[in-house]
Amino acid sequence: MIQAKIDSMVIKKIELFSSLPENEIDFVISRSEVISLKTGKTLFLSGQKAAQFYLLIKGAIRVFNTRDDGSEVEMARFTSGDTIGDFDFARGAEYDADAEAAEDSELIVFPGVGFTMDSLAKEEPGIIRNILFNSILMMTGRIKSVNKLVVEQMPWVQDIHRQAYEDSGTGLYKQTLINDEIIKVLKDPSALIMLKPDRFKILVDSRGHSAGDEAMIRIALIMKNIVRHFGNGWALRFKSNEVGLILNGCDEAKAEKIAEELAQAVASMEQVPARGEIPAFDFSATVAWTVWPQDEPDWDKLFQENYTLLLDTWRAGGDNIIRYNKAGNI
Repeated sequence: MIQAKIDSMVIKKIELFSSLPENEIDFVISRSEVISLKTGKTLFLSGQKAAQFYLLIKGAIRVFNTRDDGSEVEMARFTSGDTIGDFDFARGAEYDADAEAAEDSELIVFPGVGFTMDSLAKEEPGIIRNILFNSILMMTGRIKSVNKLVVEQMPWVQDIHRQAYEDSGTGLYKQTLINDEIIKVLKDPSALIMLKPDRFKILVDSRGHSAGDEAMIRIALIMKNIVRHFGNGWALRFKSNEVGLILNGCDEAKAEKIAEELAQAVASMEQVPARGEIPAFDFSATVAWTVWPQDEPDWDKLFQENYTLLLDTWRAGGDNIIRYNKAGNI
């Protein structure tokens, strides 16, 4: 890999990377490669998965189809500064033509040899998410009839979304999803219900982290089922054992009922049995809930105030359901 040859200004001219900040450009460069092709050497073949794309920095590349009679029809010719295959790459498609060097050429390849979009998404999900977003803009810009929802159903797009937004331990969404996606689609009213298990440190200290992990998986399942039954919302993990629900179109009466349902479901979780001198562990939880925009129109403030109320109530002994609103706690 010859990173010294890759100029950041050149990378910034590529549509997929044009809006990335310097630190993300540096990551792209570190995961790219410069390759050389002699005249007549193949760059890619028709039917091959477009797992990479190329920026031509020297020489010429011709793209062509071969007819049944063996004759060739040149479809396009690329020269220095042209990007090759980025549209197929963004779509996760297969090339529909062959490409070879029309003269001795040098190209920047992304991702470089040994890297895939999946492996890069595991390293830096935020950066790959930004590249993904640029790819959607590029596709919708080049083909106005492309439906963004269709684009987002592409398997690798779904995988990157999952890796960027899903907590691997519980399958709940990460908090980053709120600012990136949820805040854009909130409906009036929407409920924010936060939960923190009581005495969780006692469970982990006495039974180990595996017991804590198992408990969080069970709590996550309860929350996912609530979202499924409500029909429109998200179950999220904010921090290690602080989780919550955002329910779109959920009014005050429904929110109160669901908060009670959530607390009761956690309290009904199977007891962790005694082991030797270690006593049995019964589950309970602290729940703080609120309704946007009724209780506070500023979403960020509402979120932080409800979170503060959750912690204060938990520190005071927990095992309680409490509501936040602008006028004070109810």
